[in-house]
Amino acid sequence: MLDFSRNHFELFGLPQGFALDRALLGERFRALQAAVHPDRFASAPDQERRLSMQASTRVNEAFQTLKDPLSRALYLLSLYPAPEPDAVPQDTAFLMEQMELRETLAEAGGARDPLAAVGAVLDHIAKSERAIATDLDNLFSDPSQIPAAHAAVRKLQFLDKCRRDAEALEAELDLGA
Repeated sequence: MLDFSRNHFELFGLPQGFALDRALLGERFRALQAAVHPDRFASAPDQERRLSMQASTRVNEAFQTLKDPLSRALYLLSLYPAPEPDAVPQDTAFLMEQMELRETLAEAGGARDPLAAVGAVLDHIAKSERAIATDLDNLFSDPSQIPAAHAAVRKLQFLDKCRRDAEALEAELDLGA
């Protein structure tokens, strides 16, 4: 059936790293699901049906984790020992930038064109997320760079939260327009 001791990358036969081929991930997901799906084991003994359900759940969870960049980055970090807190670099310029983005969002409702103000924040976030993703490709390829990868993932988490807040504000402004 399925080797539950394998990590998500091994499960899908993919190289362990931040960059991945999403099309290949999708193909491997469909092939694994076809092999372990509970419908295939409907007339099997109870234990085989339970194992099939567990395998199918594991494949779904692994797929959901790997297809999302932030989830994938967090999962990759979980595969390495945590660095000493002092080893993770702090980026005060990034934190100041986040405060400015938040301030822009807070003031967007009073802007001449509120949707454009939110759109500018979303564009900035998307650009920053792409840059961090490029950094993560390199950082995860070198185990000595895991502390820097931790810092980059923390930035990605800030950006993800800010993006979700901006999208919620955008939806609210759309409804009020």
